[in-house]
Order: sequence, then C-alpha cells, then structure tokens
Amino acid sequence: MSSLALFRPTPPYEDLRQLAEEHIRHDLPPEDRDTLRNASSRVSRHAAIGTLLGLGLGVYTAVRLRRVRAGVFNALRTAEKPSQVVFRDGRVEPIPDLTPFLQPTQWGDYAAYFFFGLGGLFLGGEFGLLTGTWSATRMITRDPARRERIENAYRKFRIDCLKREINRLESGHSLFP
Repeated sequence: MSSLALFRPTPPYEDLRQLAEEHIRHDLPPEDRDTLRNASSRVSRHAAIGTLLGLGLGVYTAVRLRRVRAGVFNALRTAEKPSQVVFRDGRVEPIPDLTPFLQPTQWGDYAAYFFFGLGGLFLGGEFGLLTGTWSATRMITRDPARRERIENAYRKFRIDCLKREINRLESGHSLFP
C-alpha cells in the first residue's frame, strides 16, 4: 500500500507536521481544537458518504444502461430488416446481417460496470468533498471570535513554515527532498 501517496511516509515534512501540532496545542484553546477536529472529520465523513453514493449511482446507471442495450438489441433482432438493395440499373446487392455485431457482450457489461462505477466514485467523492468543506467552513466561521483565533494561529504557523524554508535555502539545502 505504500505506493499510494496517502500511505507513503514523508520524513522530510515530519518537522512541519510537528510544527503544526505545536501551534495547534499552544495557540488555540481546547474548544477551538475540538472544532477543528470536528470540522476535519466532517469533511472526511462527507467525502466517504459521497463516494459510496456515487459508486452506487454509477453501478445503478450501468445496470440501467445494460437493460436498455438489451432492449434495443431485442427490438433490432425482431424487427423486419431488408435483405437486399435493388439499384435503378437493376443491380441487386445483398445486405449483410449485422445483428451478431450489435449483440451485447459480457465484456461490454464488465466495462460499463467498471467505468460507470469509477465515474460515480469520482464524482460522488468530489461532491462529498465539496459539501464537507462547505459544512466545515460554516462550522469554523460561525463564531467570529473563533474564526479570528484560528486565522491567527494559521498565520503564525505559516510564518514559521516560511522561516524554516528560508533557513533551508540559505544553508544550501535543497527545497525539494
């Protein structure tokens, strides 16, 4: 699982994580810390619910598409089709039967389930992330005093981060690990 960026350890940025935890611990009162934790869990909860709903909607859409494809194929198969074309000059050309090429296949069903499920997964997850972010922002900004304290703590954290980057650059270390 370490090939996914989410699970990959990032030792060069461990100091920034510790710096952020230090700022949260020292610059914010406990109720603001709880609000930030609740806001972050709200974002992840919305994203997870949106992902599941999107996956379900994608699979449902694939099932509906499969039924429609089967219905169209049955309608084409049972419809009366011309078997030849007669031109003005009297020439007669046979028309090949394309019915076997239009028949839904199992591989097409698998592809539909996969791509519609993947699309629903992506769209649902993104929509859940947006609604979760909106909800978390509302939670944080509801109280103007809390918002001000959190903004000040973030501002101090960014100042410390930029100071560390300046020190790294001035000492000759690469900015990118």
